[in-house]
Amino acid sequence: PPARSPSSPQGFLYTAPIREQGNIYKPNNKMMADELSEKAVHDVHTKEIDLVNRDPKHLNDDVVKIDFEDVIAEPEGTHSFDGIWKASFTTFTVTKYWFYRLLSAIFGIPMALIWGIYFAILSFLHIWAVVPCIRSYLIEIQCISRVYSICIHTFCDPLFEAIGKMFSSIRATVRKEI
Repeated sequence: PPARSPSSPQGFLYTAPIREQGNIYKPNNKMMADELSEKAVHDVHTKEIDLVNRDPKHLNDDVVKIDFEDVIAEPEGTHSFDGIWKASFTTFTVTKYWFYRLLSAIFGIPMALIWGIYFAILSFLHIWAVVPCIRSYLIEIQCISRVYSICIHTFCDPLFEAIGKMFSSIRATVRKEI
């Protein structure tokens, strides 16, 4: 409990600040309560995944989006039988579809585990090693840069000013003789 003071109206030395909007944990007004509920934090580990659009950032649009026509094409004047062409198309498409599913079923979870470990290590190293080293380097190099700057301004500036004054009195004219 707060310390009491005989001079304050309720006998307290200090009072907790009162906000018009209310406490951020227990808002007084409905507008603030709605605003907080809209900004509810979603856990990235339990978020809803989109089973229809599985490449929302279009990572593999130009790489693995290969259709039959991208691989096999018969130029004008060189055509196989229509039935062979249709069967080849169906065989290619169905094989690609089901073999990808088979490989995903066998190797998908182990590869996800491997990539998860890899990116966890990468994140750990970046957060706990790379960025602190770079920050440390920038702090240390700042001292050296100040000393370097002082030396340059002390020794080079007067020299270059003197050379500039010497050459400033030289006048050059260009004449065109015919």
